[in-house]
Amino acid sequence: MRKIFFLLFLSLPLLLFCQEIEISHGPYLQKMGENEVTIIWTTNKDALSWVELAPKGDDSFYAYERPRYYDTAFGSKRVGRLHRVTINGLDPGTEYRYRIFSKEVLSYQGHRVLYGNVAASDVYRQAPFAFRTLDRKKTQLRFKVVNDIHGKNENLLKMLEGTGRSNTDLVIFNGDMVSMLNDPEEIFTRFMDTSVNIFAKEVPIFLARGNHETRGKGGVDLYNYFPTTSGQFYYCFQDGPVFFLVLDGGEDKPDSDIEYSELAHFDDYRTRQAEWLKKVVASEEFRQAPFRVVIMHIPPTASTWHGTRDVMEKLIPVLNGSDIDVMLCGHTHNYRFIGKGEEPGINFPILINDDETWLDVEVDSEIRITQKEMSGNPLKQHHFKRLR
Repeated sequence: MRKIFFLLFLSLPLLLFCQEIEISHGPYLQKMGENEVTIIWTTNKDALSWVELAPKGDDSFYAYERPRYYDTAFGSKRVGRLHRVTINGLDPGTEYRYRIFSKEVLSYQGHRVLYGNVAASDVYRQAPFAFRTLDRKKTQLRFKVVNDIHGKNENLLKMLEGTGRSNTDLVIFNGDMVSMLNDPEEIFTRFMDTSVNIFAKEVPIFLARGNHETRGKGGVDLYNYFPTTSGQFYYCFQDGPVFFLVLDGGEDKPDSDIEYSELAHFDDYRTRQAEWLKKVVASEEFRQAPFRVVIMHIPPTASTWHGTRDVMEKLIPVLNGSDIDVMLCGHTHNYRFIGKGEEPGINFPILINDDETWLDVEVDSEIRITQKEMSGNPLKQHHFKRLR
């Protein structure tokens, strides 16, 4: 008996080493545009990863050799546990099917690589994942907005259950999806695993960073999981008739506040953001868009805290001259609607959403925003006619 226990003890490291590679989180869609998408997932072991892509169709995914797209950096294929595959050259408003692969890397010495098993999404027993690229020429758009979830997966599930490609073009996370980000793993345990299970494999997420996402050691890694077209947490995109300005209010207190332990540098960040914003609102794409919607976690009103005051000073003057249809915010955990001209120094409407309600938005010849309870029951509705 002692000999058996001894042999089991000796074999334990080998058993751990032989644990199968698995897809631990994801996949989900990021940086969705008219001509590109980035597909992100993680594995429990180091791996070489790629995506196989197929056009929309009823044929088997195995019908043809599908093109491969790899996770690369500067001409080399990446090896790691976070996998981000960007696919370019897509067509606007077009549906594609996809499958993800990760081949375990057991050893990597110089140019000698020893590979192990492969983990992949299943296209044999179930339909492959699919997505549809953005299209500024379409005349209708449907999207949902949630904010201030603070890791409450049960609330997120109630708000977004039933979301899919058949009823939603995109989902916006308007900040404070976590309360603190000490480790990137919390991105998934706090909200992304739930999102992937509901919709994020096939419906793109656009994240507006909240002040709580900046907090904790893992905050500096957030961008790796939510990349943008600008390389910053402020960026823009257009889908259908709506041009979105996704802005980043940063933290809400002065950079010198003791709570930030000398790590905050948001005043300069907001200054650079204002210069970027001036260029965007002067662009032809922005000026030609039928509707212009601003997404920002911290509202430029309802507070005299430093972050709000700095946003008011640096960003609002640029937006005031840009025919904004509506700004969607969160942060305060209280619903409030501020009509155009009701707040001194702001000449566009602002809707501040509560932390336990969500926004269901439809756009065609007008913008219709319905605030809904977690149960889906409608509360308040707002209509915004086309300004141009």
